[in-house]
Amino acid sequence: MKGALLGPQQLKQSLAAAVRAVGREGPIALVNAGWQEREEQDEELPGLFERNLVNLRLYERGEKVFAEDPDFAKAHRSRQDQLRQIQEYYRLRLERTFDAALDIARKAAGSDFEADELRFSMEQIQRLDQEHLDRVTALREAYELQTRPLERPSIARHRKELEKILKAVGVVAIAGGHVAVLLNRLRLFGFKELLGDHALIAWSGGAMVTAERVVLFHESPPEGFGISEVLEQGLGLHHGVLPLPNPRLRLKLDDPLRVGWLARRYATEKCVALDQGDYVRFDEDQWFGASGTVLLKADGTVSTEWAS
Repeated sequence: MKGALLGPQQLKQSLAAAVRAVGREGPIALVNAGWQEREEQDEELPGLFERNLVNLRLYERGEKVFAEDPDFAKAHRSRQDQLRQIQEYYRLRLERTFDAALDIARKAAGSDFEADELRFSMEQIQRLDQEHLDRVTALREAYELQTRPLERPSIARHRKELEKILKAVGVVAIAGGHVAVLLNRLRLFGFKELLGDHALIAWSGGAMVTAERVVLFHESPPEGFGISEVLEQGLGLHHGVLPLPNPRLRLKLDDPLRVGWLARRYATEKCVALDQGDYVRFDEDQWFGASGTVLLKADGTVSTEWAS
């Protein structure tokens, strides 16, 4: 697969440039499900893309599925309630572990134990992340085995309609909005399989759900020390990059401590901050950073000079 990931989008030149960069002609299919009831408010996007646009209306389709299949809707609600509970428990464990890590870092600063203690703390946090990811994945797999979503008539009918639409387009665009809702709707219709060899454009929350794991982050909240948290597996449409959109609001790129902790915690991927107008392009497993796109580094610095 080839495509481009972008930060929050209000700039014609960046969306149009990303579309040209992926090198596919024809109309664009839009996933706007993260905006839920406002899904159809896409009037400005054809002008920003400089292409014709067809909205796939995945959120609306999902609501129709739940209305037509009450048993499935009940199972889905139950699963969502379980996911929220698990996320809350994980968040509590993470907060306590993170507080301890910061206290230990302060006490060990400048001592012979500083490097080891930093490594031990980071390993504990990474272990919590992985255990949570494994738990959520197991719950999702059990739910899918029990309900077999793609075999249900209402979902199968919508998938056929989506397949027909996608045959007439070359590029699929995934917008932002509510990340959990967006990922849920994409999974509901087995969208990864529907994508096939289409080129991908995804921005803001849309970029986040395309990664191998979805990380919710706000390292610069109004109060306290922000702690990012793993939500669940993403669609895995690309490998090796963790997109972090809207860094001006959600990151402190001038704080080496926060930058370094974030980069080391998710060290299996390159943490890439995507501001408005920024984008990175990928072709299979090869990545290309556009001018100004920021890579977070483990030593607490950032770099705009990178590519795989």
